[in-house]
Amino acid sequence: MSASAEPPAKPPSTEAAPAEAPRTQGRVFLVVVDESPELKVALLYACRRAQKTGGRVALLHVAETGDFQQFFGVGKVMAQETRQAAEALMQKMAAEVYRLSGAMPVLYLREGDRRDELIKLINEEPSISILVLGASTSSKGPGPLVSALSGKFIGKLRVPLTIVPGNLSDQDIQSIA
Repeated sequence: MSASAEPPAKPPSTEAAPAEAPRTQGRVFLVVVDESPELKVALLYACRRAQKTGGRVALLHVAETGDFQQFFGVGKVMAQETRQAAEALMQKMAAEVYRLSGAMPVLYLREGDRRDELIKLINEEPSISILVLGASTSSKGPGPLVSALSGKFIGKLRVPLTIVPGNLSDQDIQSIA
């Protein structure tokens, strides 16, 4: 009796279904860039986490529009100077992220209210996975952004919020990130 040879059964596929978009990158850790001392700990933590998880860092700087917009000529010059300073700060921080993580960050530069623009960006940009903020250790509290986003605005975030205490040393961050 001759049995016809059947091809071996295919193992189950481990590939994503065609309708699903494959993830080309890991988590995106968003850090808000400002001139605060606690930026350093947030940046280092985000870079280390991105490096260890195959993710990347994104930087957001919001140039807050002030009252100088009332005076058209002066306001225009001041807005231009503010933008140039913001771009210089972002380039400096991007170089630091590259030094720490080995990858260039995604850069976002916006104008307006820092908290509002941050929430808007997180809701507009599906690739952002985690928001990383540094907390001030001063007696005045953790800072306005940390206070707002860990308080009454926490429900507006669609991503987890990681708060890094500003008093952590580089070595502390290396060991926990």
